[in-house]
Amino acid sequence: MTKRLSAKYKIDRRLGCNLWGRPKSPYNRRNSRPGQHGSLRQRKQSDFGIQLYAKQKMRFYYGDITEKQFKRIYQKASNKKGDTGQILIELLERRLDAVVYRMKFVPTIFSARQIVNHGHVKVNGNRVTIPSYTVKDGDTIELKEQSKKINLILESISSQEREIPEYLEVVQQEFKGRFLRAPLIHDVPYPVTMEPNLVIEYYSR
Repeated sequence: MTKRLSAKYKIDRRLGCNLWGRPKSPYNRRNSRPGQHGSLRQRKQSDFGIQLYAKQKMRFYYGDITEKQFKRIYQKASNKKGDTGQILIELLERRLDAVVYRMKFVPTIFSARQIVNHGHVKVNGNRVTIPSYTVKDGDTIELKEQSKKINLILESISSQEREIPEYLEVVQQEFKGRFLRAPLIHDVPYPVTMEPNLVIEYYSR
């Protein structure tokens, strides 16, 4: 087991949920927190603890984004007019690694970041190697020709584990898709309940 995979499984245990909805999650077999005292009953959380949990859950879901990066995304959302929670979700879903993951080109958000970093992904015909690149409405996302033969990608695109959301259009045979529009919160297929309002409360303290 790689260090990254091991850490990812620990995230599920620590947060007390199957964060990515994967059948291999250790939380499916043992739904207690890791460590010697993980099985003991947890104390009632404070308001701060509940807000922190909501923030950590969302931050980890998008590939364990660093706290600095996540706070920067929140600040960008709070500076825009409109519902800050909705805008926060939209900014996260416009990340190139998130779009590649949603299009089912890869099985996990972590592998999405990796194939973007390694230059396997093109946006509007140009290679992009920045996972946090912001995808715009109408942008075309596709894999390089030689990348379409990678086993990980072939297995993921044929998997029935996840559905492709309605704000994306994907031609699976061509390993190509388009970002149609900004998603609303209820459009995003989270396997667990996300609470962007609590994230905003956390940063607004």
